[in-house]
Amino acid sequence: MMVVMGIILFLPAGSTRFWPAWLWLLGLSGLMIFTTAFFLRRSPELLARRMKFKEKEIRRKPPAILNVYFLGFIIPGFDFRLQWSTVPIWMIITANAMVFLGYIFIIFVFKENSFASTIIQVETEQHVITTGPYTIVRHPMYLGMLIMSLFSPLALGSYWAIIPSLFIIPSLILRIKSEEEVLIKSLPGYSDYCQKTPCRLIPLIW
Repeated sequence: MMVVMGIILFLPAGSTRFWPAWLWLLGLSGLMIFTTAFFLRRSPELLARRMKFKEKEIRRKPPAILNVYFLGFIIPGFDFRLQWSTVPIWMIITANAMVFLGYIFIIFVFKENSFASTIIQVETEQHVITTGPYTIVRHPMYLGMLIMSLFSPLALGSYWAIIPSLFIIPSLILRIKSEEEVLIKSLPGYSDYCQKTPCRLIPLIW
């Protein structure tokens, strides 16, 4: 995955001197390697669930236009090459720190919930998780993803990349709504959990 991301970042830049991309890429690669090694020993079933990509049931998919948030990873390379943005170094470093904190937050989510799959499903032995990050919002993993997605453009030194990155918000909202339809229907106790933890994604907002 990180090799592919490297191609997506450096090919538009036309140079390996795109240093914000190195900072972003190496930082996340280190965290991913740590996460894989940690859960390979602690919870290999979680890693197995994270490798699933095919839904068992056909569900409503977000409109294709929302996928333009991927441009948030392509534009920074062109931005670096053509010098569209002048993002201060302190802002790039701060944004990278926020991206890494978002990923670390997701690690805590995985540690709390080994049922965190990449697909929408409810397993036989699954139960409602109400501790740790799940006391803040009902979908803390998506909160971590949101933080990473919104700060990545600045971490990569581009103001223009912020625009497509904002499309991750409606995409996550639609994903959460689809996921909760399944959880309320199939996971005992989830409706009660919704009453106790009203916010889905952003604390005090939604």
